Amino acid sequence: MTGRFTDLYDNEKEIFSYDKYLSKKAFFVVICILLSLVALGLEVSLGKADIGFIESYTIIWDHITGNIATDPVGAQKDLIVWNLRLPRAIGAFMVGLILAVGGAAMQSILKNPLADPYTTGMSSGAGLGAILWISLGFCLIPSLYGYNAIVINAFVFSMVPTLAIIAVSKYKQATPTTMILTGLGVMYTFSAVTSLLMLLADPEDHKTAYMWNIGSVGSITWDAIPFIFIATVIAMVFMTYMAKKINILAMNDESAVAIGVDAKKYRIAILVVVAITVALAVSFTGTIGFVGLLAPHLVRLFVGSDNRYLIPASAAFGGMLLLYSDCIAKEIGATGLPVGVITAAVGGPLFLYILFRHKNKIWE
Repeated sequence: MTGRFTDLYDNEKEIFSYDKYLSKKAFFVVICILLSLVALGLEVSLGKADIGFIESYTIIWDHITGNIATDPVGAQKDLIVWNLRLPRAIGAFMVGLILAVGGAAMQSILKNPLADPYTTGMSSGAGLGAILWISLGFCLIPSLYGYNAIVINAFVFSMVPTLAIIAVSKYKQATPTTMILTGLGVMYTFSAVTSLLMLLADPEDHKTAYMWNIGSVGSITWDAIPFIFIATVIAMVFMTYMAKKINILAMNDESAVAIGVDAKKYRIAILVVVAITVALAVSFTGTIGFVGLLAPHLVRLFVGSDNRYLIPASAAFGGMLLLYSDCIAKEIGATGLPVGVITAAVGGPLFLYILFRHKNKIWE
């Protein structure tokens, strides 16, 4: 009888420990979301126009409820917050989410801690597409001009590295390492062509080209939000649904085949979804680096490598990271900086720190 009570006690203890384990992961996600709400308030209150933190939320609520101010000062503040700052803040959160989710998925399925949308060439493809219009006036759809031409070019060219990886996988039994190297090869090729085109471009176009190469969320408007939102929904729903399969792909392919999972098919399907969603995001922002690489590594320290928890946690953290980075970017200098400068300046040293401080813990 005593043995039965001991077994029941041990079972209850294990259940309690598991519940506590899950609660820690959920708590991390909730904290990231709450901090993102704070960052959103900072994002819409920071700028040349003096608008308070609480006041910015009041303006947003009044606009949603139809209680828009009619006096000149109130109407001007509503215009600044609702039309300029709010879409930028929402867009920054969603782009950070997409990059982080894409990075988490790619690191797992390619079994490489350096895999992310930037290092596999997707972002450099977007940069090349943009530069083709900025420097040469070339658009894949001749009837488009200006910003729309840049977006279309960036979207299509950001898909090229993934198509190259798929082609290598189709005609050769490519390992995950080969797929990574293919993406890197395309990235360096695109970067070289981009640099050449920038040298040939009119000096007046250099600033626009520079902004695209570094990455900025300042050009996101309400017109772009539906496209980024669609990419966000696709990324979250698909990767959450595929989380168990991604866990299997993180093992060796022989183990995956042994339990009936076609590793090659699922790996390509996930890469395609990452490519499409990241392409939609970076088509409006340019090549923002380090978010997709850094966010999953930091999140692993708190929630581990199980993609059922890593993907939603990376989504929340990635969105928060890009929001706070843009808040900092807006406050530096007279006109602010592209957010890509901040993500690189903070991301590089921080990545080295967690690499040497935690060694293999981030990849267990």
